[in-house]
Amino acid sequence: MSVLFTFPGQGAQRPGMLHALPADAAVAGTLAEAADVLGSDPLLLDTAEALASTRAVQLCLLIAGVAVARSLAERGAVPDMVAGFSIGEYAAAVVAGALDFADAVQLVALRGQLMEEAYPSGYGMAAIIGLDSAQLAPLVNQVHTAATPVYIANLNARRQIAIAGSDAGLQAVMALALTHGASKAERLAVSVPSHSPLFDNAAQQLQAAFESVTVRRPQLVYLSSSAARTLFDPARIGDSLASNMARRVHWADTLRLAWERGARLAVEMPPGSVLTRLTAPEFGEGVAVSCDGNRAESLLALIGKQHGACGINS
Repeated sequence: MSVLFTFPGQGAQRPGMLHALPADAAVAGTLAEAADVLGSDPLLLDTAEALASTRAVQLCLLIAGVAVARSLAERGAVPDMVAGFSIGEYAAAVVAGALDFADAVQLVALRGQLMEEAYPSGYGMAAIIGLDSAQLAPLVNQVHTAATPVYIANLNARRQIAIAGSDAGLQAVMALALTHGASKAERLAVSVPSHSPLFDNAAQQLQAAFESVTVRRPQLVYLSSSAARTLFDPARIGDSLASNMARRVHWADTLRLAWERGARLAVEMPPGSVLTRLTAPEFGEGVAVSCDGNRAESLLALIGKQHGACGINS
């Protein structure tokens, strides 16, 4: 049986998230490495004011995910497979050994900048609860026009779907969804229309940046949530990472794939527990936990038990 590490996407961020990381050498080293690449202290990125920036949010999520995965690894707790949600795919690629952390920091800084500059205001995402994709698609198509673009973006669960697009398009679909049986429709803490064709041009620009970066074959199972497949070929991983801002997230399918490949414990890297709540229903008799709200010793024991190595030092 295997251990899956999951890495959250935009919307999970919160002020102080980097300051709340464990105070150990692995975390300190990760923060120092990020500072060298950025030329500034990454701890300045997690204030409420700074997190209004898409670039800052995405960098914080990358740094937090890699730092805590490294912290656990230093104590003998390593995953067998990884999966990231949206920007979380970059942290997953680093932990899988497919991408150097320094390169990931540069790429994520550029990714966030491109997304922010393309849609500085008037766009975002919303979650629709209670409708499946077959029920929601006609409502999206009814609203979508050149003036009010809106798309299905994230297939989080069978009846939990995120849409992306213009403010007007989002509001119209949310209202329609509630009249057609949705139990909930709410805006997400995402200020850009992620995972939609609106980012095709930005994805092409990011693809060009990948040409100067080395992507390697992963050292463990790397699950792409934009492809809902296991990727091994470095070129395909690079293409997937560059283009994922413009592609749907197939999270439920990715979790089912992880389960089929033997994952029985899913541990969500910080911040938050959104992925844990989405993972639990797909993991049957398995276990899904988040780092947030759980003591390191408890996580180490769970991972050690799953690997049949109960003697991990904590």
